[in-house]
Amino acid sequence: MDKISPQRRSANMRAIRSKGTKPEILVRRLAHSLGFRYRLHRKDLPGKPDLAFISRRKAIFVHGCFWHQHAGCPEGKIPASNVAYWGPKLARNGERDRKNESVLCEAGWNVLTIWECETAETDELAVRVQLFLEG
Repeated sequence: MDKISPQRRSANMRAIRSKGTKPEILVRRLAHSLGFRYRLHRKDLPGKPDLAFISRRKAIFVHGCFWHQHAGCPEGKIPASNVAYWGPKLARNGERDRKNESVLCEAGWNVLTIWECETAETDELAVRVQLFLEG
């Protein structure tokens, strides 16, 4: 049973953005501070990566743990209410993510996925991003 009204839940869901989220902005600032320049949400690339490093043929996706079902993360669990809706919806998100990554890799791109919960440890994240972009 949901603890808030359907109207309030609807308002909460409408407020969730797909671009310009806090974890995405953190990764963008981190990449920029490391000296890397990128393009945002390239529509000509599968999945519209959050950051695309065109000359390096590298893409970074910053995924929310809930929306993309991060395995083993407390935030990546299906809600207990309305499972018939959320289960298939979140499963489709994961399938779409895997397909987009596969298409990018087949086109010669390297892909890095950063989960929302991984952005808390910025020092480790900086090393990971730098190794990915320089490698």
